Amino acid sequence: MKKTGLYFGTFNPIHVGHMIIANFMANYTDLNEIWLVVSPQNPLKQKESMLDDYHRLNLVRIAVENNVKLKACNEEFQLPVPSYTINTLTHLKEKYPNNSFHLIMGEDNLRSFHKWKNYNQILTDHHIYVYPRILTEQEINNKQNYKPLDYPNITRCDAPMMKISSSFIRKTIKEKKDFRYLLTNEVYKYVDEMNFYK
Repeated sequence: MKKTGLYFGTFNPIHVGHMIIANFMANYTDLNEIWLVVSPQNPLKQKESMLDDYHRLNLVRIAVENNVKLKACNEEFQLPVPSYTINTLTHLKEKYPNNSFHLIMGEDNLRSFHKWKNYNQILTDHHIYVYPRILTEQEINNKQNYKPLDYPNITRCDAPMMKISSSFIRKTIKEKKDFRYLLTNEVYKYVDEMNFYK
């Protein structure tokens, strides 16, 4: 079976930090490919700064088009909102029986993983690849109360630590500052030409 890593995100917009993590997972783990799963906008949580689903998916497609190990995925667009990961995994297993699906997440998400719907089932049926994240001040203060989730299906990866965020990029664009090096060339051109986030 093909081992497929699922890297979920709103990708609003997709930036070089996302690409570095996805490419690391494709090259330094036993995963055969990485699907960047674009999360649909929750209609109950409208955000002015959130691009339409189609535009965010298109940005991901542009970002990954020259990498055969990376793929843009819009499977969650067809599922009920809010998107629960367990439902997405069930849907993908039924649709792609020749693939085994595994999660890719940051250390920050792992800390709240016990709050996810049916998290025990996810842990039992799927492998999770965790990359390090730089902690916020609040997370550092809460760290003493945090017990790392220890489970055979969790693999911690020594991926580069990225501090770039989509919110910082949107802020940079809104303030009319140079943001070209935070995105891949093609994504930068598209965002600039379409006047996104301005």
